[in-house]
Amino acid sequence: MVRAAERAGRPPRTSVWLEDRAPRGGGRGGGGQPSGLDRDRITAATVRLLDAEGLTKFSMRRLAAELNVTAMSVYWYVDTKDDLLELALDAAFGEIRPPDPEAHPDPEPHPGSDPEPHQGPDPKPGPEPGPEPRRSAGRDPDPDPDPDPAPASADWREELRALARAYRALLVRHPWLSSLAGTFLNIGPHAVAFQLAVQRVVRRTGLRTAGQAGALSAVFQFVYGFGTIEGHFVRRCAAAGMSQDDYHRRAMSAVTREPGLREAVRDSADLRQARGDGTVEEIRDRDFAFALELLIAGIETMVRRGE
Repeated sequence: MVRAAERAGRPPRTSVWLEDRAPRGGGRGGGGQPSGLDRDRITAATVRLLDAEGLTKFSMRRLAAELNVTAMSVYWYVDTKDDLLELALDAAFGEIRPPDPEAHPDPEPHPGSDPEPHQGPDPKPGPEPGPEPRRSAGRDPDPDPDPDPAPASADWREELRALARAYRALLVRHPWLSSLAGTFLNIGPHAVAFQLAVQRVVRRTGLRTAGQAGALSAVFQFVYGFGTIEGHFVRRCAAAGMSQDDYHRRAMSAVTREPGLREAVRDSADLRQARGDGTVEEIRDRDFAFALELLIAGIETMVRRGE
């Protein structure tokens, strides 16, 4: 077991996924580990607690009580609370099932294009790619590093929609996820699988390599923001013991009674009317779908322009 005294003086840890030791297993062996525990069970319990009580209330003692063990028992399997939160973050990303990469293999790289894929689209991507490779001596600089981008595939749009919807749903199911994804490197195996799946889709759009990272940011930073706000709203309604529609009606009633906000409400009346009838969830789904189509149309426009 790693004790605090043993950790003192060590450099700050970058990620649980960059440890140079294998995860400890369960069972009572020679090291005296508590029986019945392993990292998977501890991680699953962490996800359940975060879903039920939120990030601010989570503690190792609370987790130990959930598992009916002592808090020190948990430290046989993780060194720090942050390590455990990283494991929970990646476990949540495991709920997304990316498309089969064999169905649409990556296009062959073009001369001058990036030799390695960029780290992915999540709110806190992994390490930044390294510097551009040096050009050979005597070669004229090429202002266009990808003169012949891969032809667009008709399937990329629907796959991008599916990945965006899955990411949004994940953020809503786990409102704590957005905070952790913005805190840690997010380089666990499930998160990386999602990142690579998105990269594969964007590579098939026909965009030049130089624009692909921007397309990733445009789509998935939008989804991150939309899903984060939606997830917190859903949790707030649940905490108040109200449906989303009842909560929204009460909030709008309170806002319209406030003199300083009435003008803003009146000015946006036409926007609310244009969104049509329906529940809060239905209207929000329509807003999300339309916004995503705007982004896809933007990618298509940039492809037509050769950018």
